[in-house]
Amino acid sequence: MTKLFDAKWKLFLSGAIFGLLAMLLAIMGNPGNMAICIACFVRDMAGAMKLHSAEVVQYFRPEIVGFILGSFLISIATKEYKATAGSSPLIRFLLGVMMMIGALVFLGCPLRMLIRMSAGDLNAYVGLIGFAGGVLTGTFFLKKGFSLGRNYETSRANGYILPILLVFLLILSVTTTLFAASENGPGSFHAPVAVALIAAIIIGAIAQKNRTCFAGSIRDLALLKDASLISVLGGLFVVMLIYNIATGNFHLSFTGQPIAHAQHLWNILGLYVVGFSAVLAGGCPFRQLILTGQGSCDSAVTFLGMLIGAAVAHNFGLASAAAKAATETDPAVAGGPGIYGKVAVILCIIVLFIIACTQKRKAGK
Repeated sequence: MTKLFDAKWKLFLSGAIFGLLAMLLAIMGNPGNMAICIACFVRDMAGAMKLHSAEVVQYFRPEIVGFILGSFLISIATKEYKATAGSSPLIRFLLGVMMMIGALVFLGCPLRMLIRMSAGDLNAYVGLIGFAGGVLTGTFFLKKGFSLGRNYETSRANGYILPILLVFLLILSVTTTLFAASENGPGSFHAPVAVALIAAIIIGAIAQKNRTCFAGSIRDLALLKDASLISVLGGLFVVMLIYNIATGNFHLSFTGQPIAHAQHLWNILGLYVVGFSAVLAGGCPFRQLILTGQGSCDSAVTFLGMLIGAAVAHNFGLASAAAKAATETDPAVAGGPGIYGKVAVILCIIVLFIIACTQKRKAGK
């Protein structure tokens, strides 16, 4: 940890800055209950590029570009940038796919889980049980010698490709009509491009310095008895809690929560997949973006897996439906995953255990 964030109160403060920027994005137009959500935003990007056809979740999110760009720029400026690659790329790609499937069954990544918790969504607290369980399962296998192998330093140009490509795609999304854009639903709610991009660049830069990771915070507590990273999450939670209470968005309940469902088993198992795969991949969805920015081609491959995972989840009916209350014309909808989503989650868990049991550090490596 750099001297900039060498104390828990500084880490808490950096998390509070994340919260203030998330609050700004919500005020400026992002869906309030997902002011920032990596899984939701990657899903929207996949839809914008027509990798799936769910019309309500299609928008090229500047925030994803900004997180990577912020990490990229600060790591270049502080000479921490190092392009690396070669650590089990296909397994990492698969982990990214599974991470996204689990998140879309829960309806959010760990970041949105925390934001939902700050708004009183008890389903997110239930999901936290699964996420923590998945992280602890992955940590158990780390202790038993799990490894995806060593990565190697490579040409800096390899690490430049994805950040530059995403910036190019963002420019195209703003200046052309090549990309799809939702006219209603979550994809139609977004902050102005400049605001979203600048806020995300700041978040990405800070996250590169303070090493924010939702899975890593629980992993470090279990392995090292170190609660430093949890301080970051605490700062974010407190600011968003105050914001939700002040704006009347805090509702402590299982029902009536926006873009959520109360199928508790599948909230738990969905985030179990996310936590387990995040530890095996070396970071949560947010952390994968930050590592991509600082030169990790392995994390870039994981991100591409997440992008394809979002497309797979919507093209094959794996993502959960949000619960809806009854109206004068339509009956209530319980929400949650359909049979294909449930089967996919179980298969993901089986595959994760296979990967965890078969990938071991070699003696002397």
